[in-house]
Amino acid sequence: MNPMSGEPVILFDGTCGLCDRWVSFVIASDRRRRFRFAPLQSDVGRSLLRAHDLPIDTLDSFALVSSGQAFQRSTAALQVLRRLGLPWSLLWVGVIVPRFVRDRLYDYVAAHRYRWFGQAEACTLSAPEERDRFLHL
Repeated sequence: MNPMSGEPVILFDGTCGLCDRWVSFVIASDRRRRFRFAPLQSDVGRSLLRAHDLPIDTLDSFALVSSGQAFQRSTAALQVLRRLGLPWSLLWVGVIVPRFVRDRLYDYVAAHRYRWFGQAEACTLSAPEERDRFLHL
C-alpha cells in the first residue's frame, strides 16, 4: 500500500499506552479494514507529516491523513469515529463543540497520557493478522 494513495492513515505515538489502546480500538471497530497505521516515529509517519506540513518533532498529537487532507488532535479523533460507522459515528456530533475547547481537553489528556496510560520503549507489535495494516519503511 502506498502511504500517499489517499487511504486513511492514522499517525500515532508508537510509545504511548493510550495511543496503543486507541489503535487496538480502531482495529477492532473497523469492520471494513479502511484504516492503516503508522507510528509518528517511523519513516512513513515522518514522511506523511512532512507531506502535509505538520511538525515532525512533536509527538504529543495524533493525526489522520486521508485523500490529501490531514486532521490533528480532537478533529482527527472525531474524523476516525465518524468513519467507523455506527454506533461510533454518532459521536461526530462532538464537532459542534468549538475546536479550541475540544483541543484544550485533548491537550490536557495528551500532557498526562504517559503517566496515566504508561509508555513503552517501542511500538507494540500487532497481531499477525493485522500487521498488513501497519505501514513500515
